[in-house]
This record gives sequence, structure tokens and C-alpha cells, in this order.
Amino acid sequence: MESKYLHLSNFLLIITLSQICTAQNDITLSVFTVTSKSMTVRWSGLTGASSYKITATPKNSPEPSVFAQFSGSTVMGSVNSLSPNTVYRMRVEAMDNAVNVLSSAETEETTAPEVPLIEKAYSKHSDSITVEFGIVSGATGYIIRAENDNGFFSETPVVKSPETVVGLDPYTDYTLSVMSVNMGGRSQPSLPVDAKTVVVAPDLRSSSPSSDSIMITWAPVNNAVLYTLVMIMEGSDTRVKLNTSGTNMTYSGLQPGTTYCIKGNAWDPEGNQGDDITVCQITRPPVPGDVQVQLTPGRSIDLAVYWQSVRGADGYIAVSSTGQNCSSNEEVYCIISPLSCSQNHSITVVAQNAAGYSDPSQPQDLLTFPCPPDVVWIQEVTPGNCSVMWSEIPWVDYCITYVKRDDGLEENCNTTGRSCHFQCKCGYTYLSTVFAYNQAGSSPPGQIVNYTTIPCCPEDVSVSLISTETLEISWSAVRGAELYETIAADGSEQVHCNDTAPVCALSDLTCDSMYNVVVRPCSEIRGCNNTCPAHTRRTAPCAPVILSVTQVNSSTVQVFWTPTNTQANYSIIAEGQIDSLSCSSSGTSCYMSVTCGSTYEVSAYATTTAGMSLPSYAVPLETGPCCPDYLNVEQVTQSMTNVTWSPAIGARSYITSLTSPRGHAKCHTMDTDCLLGCITCGTSYNVSLEAFSMTGHKTECTYQGFSASSCCPSSVKLYRMPNSTLRVNWRFSPGLYNYTADLYGTRSNYTCSSTAGANTCDVSEILCGEVYTVVVAPLTKDGTKVTFCPRKLYSVSCSGNTVGMVIYRGRRSVG
Repeated sequence: MESKYLHLSNFLLIITLSQICTAQNDITLSVFTVTSKSMTVRWSGLTGASSYKITATPKNSPEPSVFAQFSGSTVMGSVNSLSPNTVYRMRVEAMDNAVNVLSSAETEETTAPEVPLIEKAYSKHSDSITVEFGIVSGATGYIIRAENDNGFFSETPVVKSPETVVGLDPYTDYTLSVMSVNMGGRSQPSLPVDAKTVVVAPDLRSSSPSSDSIMITWAPVNNAVLYTLVMIMEGSDTRVKLNTSGTNMTYSGLQPGTTYCIKGNAWDPEGNQGDDITVCQITRPPVPGDVQVQLTPGRSIDLAVYWQSVRGADGYIAVSSTGQNCSSNEEVYCIISPLSCSQNHSITVVAQNAAGYSDPSQPQDLLTFPCPPDVVWIQEVTPGNCSVMWSEIPWVDYCITYVKRDDGLEENCNTTGRSCHFQCKCGYTYLSTVFAYNQAGSSPPGQIVNYTTIPCCPEDVSVSLISTETLEISWSAVRGAELYETIAADGSEQVHCNDTAPVCALSDLTCDSMYNVVVRPCSEIRGCNNTCPAHTRRTAPCAPVILSVTQVNSSTVQVFWTPTNTQANYSIIAEGQIDSLSCSSSGTSCYMSVTCGSTYEVSAYATTTAGMSLPSYAVPLETGPCCPDYLNVEQVTQSMTNVTWSPAIGARSYITSLTSPRGHAKCHTMDTDCLLGCITCGTSYNVSLEAFSMTGHKTECTYQGFSASSCCPSSVKLYRMPNSTLRVNWRFSPGLYNYTADLYGTRSNYTCSSTAGANTCDVSEILCGEVYTVVVAPLTKDGTKVTFCPRKLYSVSCSGNTVGMVIYRGRRSVG
């Protein structure tokens, strides 16, 4: 068998499908729905059928069969007026127009049980309604249907009466009905009954504000007009019932440490009692009694707290005024540890349980040993007088201070104050500690402070000048000094020297200055002793600065310098290659005699009572070179002369000059001779020479004047004369000069001369057929012939035995 549930017209129908029995080939039959008095069947259509007949025959009952007939176009129909809880054989027959059965099919099905009757419906809980109904014969189960106007709908299968529908809303109206069920299906719903759920129980919240009271609070319940609370003490039958329209209730006068249970419910406006709820609450425990405190002996000192147990306590906590605490759940004591010094403990004990803490017990006091001072320091009030001081200590009666020097000497003092005085010498380290005392005993060892006095000043300081600007200071080592700082000050600057050795050199000091020298011993802890006396010492004088060296004349120079000291004598030294010169003065200059062509290194130094300065930077001095001992001027050509002279001491180059109103000539050379061009013939010149040293020093030298030779004649020509004679003709230069004419041939030479003012002369008995070189030159005053006049070539041919043609052939160079 296979069961299938279908919803039809808002009712749940149970349809049981049986094996379909077909009498003939083509038609099938099945039951669609079943009720207690009807069945609806469905069949397959058959071609040619004009009508269908449905017959319901009780299987185990004498009751008559029931039938219904349907048209040929119908495939489903119902048969009514059946008996409840009865097995019927259902038969379908397909018939033609002649009422002949074309095909048939059968099946069996049971009708549903009778409709049950609801006897009572009521609500005891806010989410459920209980339904009581009559039992129906043949029913294997029941379905309780609940619905309301808000669209709620539910069906709950049950097997007996009474049963409860759950999952409902509080204080809500519901309509309830019951259907009976068997294997054939379900009956029609019973007549409906209305019922309303009750209100919910209040959400009780309990607490115990004190050891003899309990407070109950809750939120207002919707639709509730009254609340009922019933309280009973654990182990008692006595109940206390209270009604209230409020939302809280406080019970007082209760026993401490005792559990009470409170049941509460709400009432709706119709007087129906709603759900109930029960909460149990224990009151806070009573105050622990007979509290005692004491110190526990041993390696570490702890504080033990004892008390008497109380009813309803789950545990105990002992609390000190210092913020420390201890606790116990089973024992009647606990230990507060660790203890600290200088604590005044005020101990109270509270009991606790789930409700909270009891009131504290009466406080018990206990004082611990004092603490050592937090801060200890040593202060040197005045040099040599020290005090040990410390911060304030609570709960102390007096203090003992111990002071130990680094050489082993020890002393102590007892005081009720906060300081202790002792003598402290320079160069020592002192260690000190302070112990505090009260009735509980001595404090633990406190901090050990040390104080190092300032190092002592050295007494045998020696200051000496070891160079012009360096002082050497030495002394004997002193106690407590790790470093020595030496300071030299002259009012404008300070020079420092730090060293671990008892000697120091201060260099790069200012010359010619009075220095105050102080040696300060220092230690890393205390720093330097600033009370040591000063020692004075002047440095050597400053080196002068030579401003200039001026050559006054060829044999004298004047040296100028800057006076760099307050009172000093100055000495000047000129070191030469062959001699050494000097002069001195307390002023700013002095004179020295020098020689020409010499070089010197000139330096200066100052002298005072403190010593001698370093020499100044050397200034080179070079005197002007000497003049050459002789100078000679020789005319080489009509416009060029050759000047020669002797070497001059100290001279590196020369400028030689020939000057006249008609012009001048000059040459610059490093040699001892020079060619001067552009000389005007027949002119007298002044001769001078300038000698220059390597550095540019100059000496001017003058010599005897020089007169240029007469000018060579121009337009020299050769003419043929009778009787084998040739005439030489020229154009003479200004001035009255005597001239000589020379003819040079390969076979013979000829000479003729003229008197002053004449410009021709004749040469007789000339050999013809010859080329002659013709030179016409003036004669100097001493009768010397000028040798640099130009030469011309002439060809003299023969005409028979006499001179023929004279032809000019050009110039010929001198040489």
C-alpha cells in the first residue's frame, strides 16, 4: 500500500491506493479521496463508452450496495451515503449506448472513521492549548487543527485524548477542531471550539542587596493586570504569598547565607492565571568574626589572617589597606605575602557567595619594620665639611648612618633627624649607608652612596719658557686626580692642556703676552678643582714683520718693520753670498751700506727681558747691478752700428741706447754686444746703457758720445773721356767732405780723389775690355775711408786701342 496526502478545499485527505483490478483490457480505476461517508474515484476514459457506472459494495457488512452513474465524458465521480469505517469494493463499468458493458475495473478502500466531538479546550501555558475530545471507533489517530484570524494554521497528529497543541502565541484567541484518521483517510473536522492562551510568566531577576534581604524585579508582562509571588525558604514548608501590580518586590528580615525560592506568575484581565516561573536566590553571607592577624616567622616574613567560618559562605577574602589581599575557599585563614617595609596594615575579612560579599569585619592593625630611605646623598656644605642626607622615612623612630673612607677609616652617627655631618678631606672617596629603626626592628640594608671629594691642588708648580711660544708646566702628582687640566690665559684667549701625567706643554701661545697659568686636578666623578692658584709667565717677544727694504742710493738701503711688541729692541741682519750686514734700533727702521750687484736675505728679530723672538720671514734684497767697465760703439754700415761692452756684476740683461735730436736707436739683450740700426749718417749720438738684474733692478750707465760717419754719395756714374780716361761722377751728401773713388778690375785697380765740395775725379790710362767695380766713399775726419758705401759694376769696352763704350752693369754687394 502507498499513502499520499493531498490538500483539497483546505482539508488534508488521506488517500490509500490499492492494486487496481481490471476486468477487461482498457479501463483502470483508482480512489481519489475518502471521507467517513463518501469516496471519490477516478478512472481512465474508454473509447466508445457513453456512460460509466460506479458501484460501492460493503465487503464485510450486510448493508446494500450504493451506486452512481456518470456520462461518457466524465472520468471522476463520488459515491455518497456510505457507512463510516467500512471496507468497500469499488467497481467501475464502461457502457455503450445499448447499456452493454465494454470494460470494467475494481478496487477496495475503507471509509474514514466518524467525526469526533470536542468536549473541552483550555490553556495552562502561554504557548499551548489542551483539547479533550471523544474517542471514535475504528480511528487509528486524530488530527487537532488550530487556526486564528491572523492567518495562523496548524495540524497536530495525536493518538489519544486529551492532547496539547504547542507553538502558540501568548494571550491569543484560537479556533480548534479535531479529525479522526484510519487507513482509509481522515474524517470531516469536528465542530470548532474557541480557546485563548494565557499570558507569559514574568522574567524574574533576583539579587541580594544585603545579607538579610532579597530583591525581585521583572519587566512588565503584556496584557497582565496582576502578579503573584510565593516565597519559601530552603528546608522550610512556610510560604509567603504576595500580590502586586508593580514590577519589583523586596523581602527583608531574611536569614544570612540562606537560599530562598520565589515562584511568580501573571494574571490576565479575565482572571486567568498565566505561566509560572521559579527562581532561587541565596542571601549574602554574614560578617566573619574573631579576626586575628600575626606575622609568620621564617625566611620571608608574611602576614597570616585568621577568622571564624560563617553560614552560606563559598569563600573568604582578607584585604589590607595597602591594597594587598589573600583568599581561601575551604580554610579559615590565608597568607598575605610579600610584606613591604614601612607598612601599616589595616586588615578586614569579607565572606562571599553567589549573591556577593558580606560586610567587612572590624579592622585589625599591624605595623611592619621601616624601609631604608629612598634617596640618600652626600653634600659638601663647605670645603672639608660634608653631610649625609636622606629622604623622609615613614614609621621610623631613629636612624644610624655609617661613613667609610677609601683608606679604611670608618665612623657612624645616631640621629632622629634626616642628616649626619662628618669631616671630608680633598682627594678621598667616602661610602655611606643609612639604617632605619622602629619597634618592629631594623630596616633592610639601603642603598650605598659614595661621594668623592675634589682632588687637591698641586703645590710645587713650575712654569718655564722652552720656546718662543711654548710654556712647559710641571708639578707633583696629587691624591684623587685622574686628569690634570692646565689653562693659560692672557686676557684675550685661553689655551687648554689635558693629560694624566703631571707635566704639560702649552704651545701656540701668543707672543709677548703675560699668561696666568693654572693647574686644575680633575676626577671623573667630581670634575676639576677650580680653587687652585695661578702662576704668571711672559712669552718671548713676537717676531717683527719687515714692511719694506728700500735702496736709498747705490750703496745704502733702509729697512722698515712693524713693531709687534710693547718694549723691545730690534736687530736686522742681511746675509749675502760674500758678506753679512746688520743694523739695530728700538724704532721702526735702520740703514745698511751695500755693494752693487749683490743679493741678501734680510730678516729681523726682537729681544726683551723674556728672551729673543723668532726671526721674521726673510725678505730678499737685491742691489742694482754694476755698470760695465767699458763700452765701445763701432759703425758697421751707413745705418747700423755694433755696440760691445764688458760684463757687469749682477746684470742679467741690458738696454743700449743711441739718442740724438734726429732720432734714436735702442736694443735689449742678454749678451754683451748689440747691433743698432736706423742710424743717421753724419749725426752725433749720446750713448747710454741700462743694466737689469734677474728681479728687475736697474742701473743706468752713461758713456762718451758717438758720431756717425759721413753719408755715402748717391748717383755714382762712370763716363768715357778722351785719351783713355774715365771720369767718376756722384751726388754728394750735405756737408763738406773729401771723397775717394776706387775702380777695381781683374787686371788693375785705379783710385782718384776730390777736394771738399767737388763731386768728380778722373782716372787716366784705363785698360779697356774690362769690368770695373766702382766705389765712392767719403773720408772721416781722421782721413779714414768709409768702408760700407755701395759698389757699382761698369763694363768698359775697347775701340781700337782706346776706350770704347762704358755700360752700367748693376750693383754689387759689399764684401
